[in-house]
Amino acid sequence: MGRPLAVMIGSSVASWAVASVAGAGRWNPELALGMAGPLASAVITWMVVERTHARAPERVTSVLVAGFAIKMLFFGAYIGLLAALGLRLRPFVVSFAVYFIALHAIEAGYLRRLFASAQTVSR
Repeated sequence: MGRPLAVMIGSSVASWAVASVAGAGRWNPELALGMAGPLASAVITWMVVERTHARAPERVTSVLVAGFAIKMLFFGAYIGLLAALGLRLRPFVVSFAVYFIALHAIEAGYLRRLFASAQTVSR
């Protein structure tokens, strides 16, 4: 469980820190908040998927589908709340989109590894 979480958290925080130091710091807190929602979602999703895979691998797809519905509600509320706070929209949206896509790509890679390792063990 540790490696995927370390990669997701580490790469997100490190990239935000580098961007902030490199001159994008004037766009904080929007950059940080754009990272926080997708990161929280990815971390929770990975923890649930990994636990489900260990207990009942056949349930992973249904868990991912249910998670998708929960994420839609979460992201709608999250973006609505942040918009109501009057944050600058452009840096938040760019940060949110970049982290959302990047973290889902990382998650997909680790899901592929998880399923491949399960197939190797079952043979």
